[in-house]
Amino acid sequence: MPPQTQPPTDSPWPYDDPANHQLDSQGLQALWAHLAQAGTQALFILRHDRVVLDWSAPGTPGHRDDKSDRMLPLLHGTASAAKALVGGMSLLIALADRRLAIDDPASKWIPAWRDDPIKSKITIRQLATHTSGLQDAHQDGVEHADLPGWMGAFWRREPDPFSLARDRAPVIFEPGTQRHYSNPGMAMLAYVVTASLQGERGYPNIGQALAERVMRPLGVSDEEWSIGYKTIYELDGLQLQANWGGGVYSARAMAAVGVLMLHLGQWQGQSLFEGELIKQMAWPAEPKAIAKSREPFEPVSGLGWWSNADGAWPVLPRNTFCAAGAGHQLLLVVPEMDLVVVRQGKGLGSAMRGEQFWEAAYRKIFEPLARCFLPPVPPSPVIRTMQWADKKTIVRQAHDSDIWPTTWADDDCLYAAYGDGQGFFDPPVPGKLSMGIARVEGVPPAVKGVNVRAPSAEFTGHGPKGPKPCGMLMIEGVLYMLVRNDDRAGCATRLAWSNDHGATWAWADWRFDELGAPTFVNYGKNHAGARDEYVYILGHDGPSAYREADHYVLLRVAKDKLRFREAYACCAGLDQNRQPKWSADFSQRQPVLTHHGRCRRTGLTYNAGLKRFLLWAQISRSAWQSDTRFAAGFAVFDAPQPWGPWTAAYFTEQWDVGPGDTGHFPTKWMSPDGREMWLVFSGDDYFSLRQARIVMRE
Repeated sequence: MPPQTQPPTDSPWPYDDPANHQLDSQGLQALWAHLAQAGTQALFILRHDRVVLDWSAPGTPGHRDDKSDRMLPLLHGTASAAKALVGGMSLLIALADRRLAIDDPASKWIPAWRDDPIKSKITIRQLATHTSGLQDAHQDGVEHADLPGWMGAFWRREPDPFSLARDRAPVIFEPGTQRHYSNPGMAMLAYVVTASLQGERGYPNIGQALAERVMRPLGVSDEEWSIGYKTIYELDGLQLQANWGGGVYSARAMAAVGVLMLHLGQWQGQSLFEGELIKQMAWPAEPKAIAKSREPFEPVSGLGWWSNADGAWPVLPRNTFCAAGAGHQLLLVVPEMDLVVVRQGKGLGSAMRGEQFWEAAYRKIFEPLARCFLPPVPPSPVIRTMQWADKKTIVRQAHDSDIWPTTWADDDCLYAAYGDGQGFFDPPVPGKLSMGIARVEGVPPAVKGVNVRAPSAEFTGHGPKGPKPCGMLMIEGVLYMLVRNDDRAGCATRLAWSNDHGATWAWADWRFDELGAPTFVNYGKNHAGARDEYVYILGHDGPSAYREADHYVLLRVAKDKLRFREAYACCAGLDQNRQPKWSADFSQRQPVLTHHGRCRRTGLTYNAGLKRFLLWAQISRSAWQSDTRFAAGFAVFDAPQPWGPWTAAYFTEQWDVGPGDTGHFPTKWMSPDGREMWLVFSGDDYFSLRQARIVMRE
């Protein structure tokens, strides 16, 4: 690792080894080394509220002074990262205080625009998202101060940039119809926000508002940041400060703002802002239909922030957002990975290769950073990786239905259950069900699904308000099903069984209150090839199907006693010979696999060809967006026994399509050697099938 800066005594975050937070130390070393050679002056990385890298270039302010042994804070210009740090955060204050609404006309606060037929149409949202139509003060190849006319005067601040933005910057298209990056547009956002903050319990300028509402509550001293080129302009009775540039922040000051955003307005047990408002700032705020001139890897615009919501940065989750300025001053926030990154320094682009701003950020920071993330367990000793068929070959049926646990039955069909939909539509069901039964015939890609009408297993109720399947299993001709949301609030699981291939169902008079979404371990046809006379059940260790846990736990029950709650036992750890201990006391349960804060729904099957259990695990995203149907990653863990030891066969934070909230590998569709399989997953709310090929270690 690079020589880290000495931890300051007043740091709000402990310093820790990257390896303790599933980060590859060698990968971070390579990232740092490359960035250090490319003019980086500071690199600061937080994960799980722990500083895993804090480095500043020797000889720069912020490096420990050897003579005085005193740490001097590195202050670096933000450039246009100020649009988020200053413009976005001051707008957040005005929104939180109900001083304005995001779709108010800007002319409500700008009297000079009220009678202008075009500018009177501009909204606050459009100013914040570069869709107002106000022309930028920019010409390719010309230094800002050398620009002609009002453009150069804007940057020279002659007489002041705000009156020039208000009166001289023309509107070059109908507001709200295109995106055109606009510094004058941001200047007018600063005007609007400042005007809205006047009056009782308000603030004279945005600098004071930021100090009192953001920076000081975050423990950031006034010496670690400044804004607006340290200049206040008097115009129309307002104290105006630049929000488009002119900020100077330490890396720690930028990181503190990032952590506040990451935690949805929460800071050390205090709520500084509402979580929904934080999401509004960082989520796309521009209309989807806007015609955008996009450079490679260019994101969409939030309210002052940049958002990856449309997947412009494919290696990062879509809820990633950032502040960015010239010279690649970056504050990157990745909620799904609980990560904040600050980079300050010189520009990273290569003119010889024609790299533009976002491409350079992606290639030199985002992409190598994503490669540093490790699964929570060691690599599989057997499986090197899994390769997926082209996404164009994915089979999708049963639109608008999800979940889809299956089991291989005695009649050679797969029996399945679905949630929140109408299944395969054949035969039709009367409207959307919270749960229904289905049968799947054939072998992919030529499969046919049909609904099995089962009044005793058909329910209504969307989301947690309706029962949902989470496990299917056939033993000796009897179908068993685990059904979550038994309390109609997203918690508890109940067992059901059918003696007639799903047409009618009986229900246990007890339930698992401790487990929110457990699933069966599936073997071969009609449970053939099982390791012993027990049925194994695995689930995340929590009562809710909708909340993440830190661990997965394991149960077992004799296969002829599935219907009796007292027959179940939990894995209570391993003995000195690494064999499982079993206890009927559920409070004695111990984890079989740990993935802190990211354990939720699963699918578990036995690959007889490889003699390995394969656990598909939903990688929970974050409080920002827990929905994994349309974009997310997942893990495939493997083990020689249901209790482990589990290792990582495949791990991705961002698959190339939405993985859905459940997945598994039906044993019927595994090749004899175990190396070819099909994944059943519920991505995009379909019964989805994708072929997988296992690459073995040599």
